[in-house]
Amino acid sequence: MRQRVYLDYNATAPLRAEARAAMIAAMDVAGNPSSVHGEGRAAKALIEKARAQVAAAFGADGADIVFTSGATEAAGLTLAGRGLACAGVEHDAVASWCDARLSADADGRVAVPDPAASTLQAANSETGMVQDLPQGLAVTDATQAFGKLPFAFNWCGADMALISAHKLGGPKGVGALVLKQGLDVAAQIRGGGQEMGRRSGTENVIGIAGFGAAATAAQADLEAGIWDGVEKLRNILENALAESAKEIIFVGKGARRLPNTCCFLVPGWKGETQVMQMDLAGYAISAGSACSSGKVKASPVLRAMGFDERQAASAVRVSLGPETTEAEVLGFAEAWSKAYARHKARAA
Repeated sequence: MRQRVYLDYNATAPLRAEARAAMIAAMDVAGNPSSVHGEGRAAKALIEKARAQVAAAFGADGADIVFTSGATEAAGLTLAGRGLACAGVEHDAVASWCDARLSADADGRVAVPDPAASTLQAANSETGMVQDLPQGLAVTDATQAFGKLPFAFNWCGADMALISAHKLGGPKGVGALVLKQGLDVAAQIRGGGQEMGRRSGTENVIGIAGFGAAATAAQADLEAGIWDGVEKLRNILENALAESAKEIIFVGKGARRLPNTCCFLVPGWKGETQVMQMDLAGYAISAGSACSSGKVKASPVLRAMGFDERQAASAVRVSLGPETTEAEVLGFAEAWSKAYARHKARAA
C-alpha cells in the first residue's frame, strides 16, 4: 500500500516529538494546579513553565498569556461585544465577532485606517498572505504566523494576539490569548478564577505542557532556517504545477506569503473535486480553511480579494512542513497534473 503524504500543515501540523514527550511526562503529575499541596504545586509548575516557553517563543516577555481551548475561544474572549472592524479575509473565528467593513486588495492586503478599532490577521491560513500590522492595532490573529515567521508580540504593534498549539506541532484543543500588560478582558467562563480570573476551569495541564514544548521546538526550527528550505520546496511545487497547467492561477504569488503555503486554482475545476482526487492518490490537501471543510461553498477569503464565485470555488491549498521532501512535492505535482489532464479531457 502506498504511503500517504500529508500536505495540510496549515490545517494542523503533526504532533512534534518534543510535545509528545512533555505531554506523557505531564500525565504522571496527579495534582490539580489550583491545589496548594505539593502535587498541586507540581502541576502548577508545568503550566507556568509552558507559559514562559510560549512567551519566549512568541516574543511576549512581560505580556500576559491566558491559556484557552484554542484560538477560537481566545477570539471570543477578546472580541465579543467590541464591534471591531475587520476584512473579509479573516478566519471565521474572528470575522463572526466583527464588522467586516475593511477591504482587501487582489493580493489580500488590508489597509487599516483606525487600528485601535480593528483586528487584522498576521497571515492568512488559505492564501498565506502576510500582513503589515499597524501600531496600535487592537487584536491580531497570529495563529498561522507563529512558528513559521520571525514574529515578536512585543514589537508587532497589536495589543492582543490569538495563537494555537496545533498549528506549530502542539496538541489540538489548546491555545492562548496574549495581552499587553495592563490590558484586561471580561471572563466568559466563570468559576474558580483560573488564568488570572480571565478563563475559569481546571487547566488542561497535559495540553498546555505540550504547547510549551512545541513552541520552544518551533522557535528552534525557525532560528535554524528550516522554513527557508520549505519555501524552496513550495517554489519547486509551483514551478512544476505551472508547467502542466497554463491556466493555473497562484493566489498572492506576487506578495509576501507564508513560506509553506501554495493556494492555486483552475477556473471551473471545483476545489472539493481536486481534494477528493488527490486524497485517492494518497495526498492530503484542502480547499479553504479546515474549519470550513465539508461545506460546499466558494472561499469567502478569495471572494473578499475580488475573485468571482467560479474562481473562488475552484481553489485548493497545499501547505508544506519541515518534514516535507522534494520527492513528495514532485510526486504531488505529478499526481495533480494527471488529474488535471483528465479534467481537461472531460471538459473538451
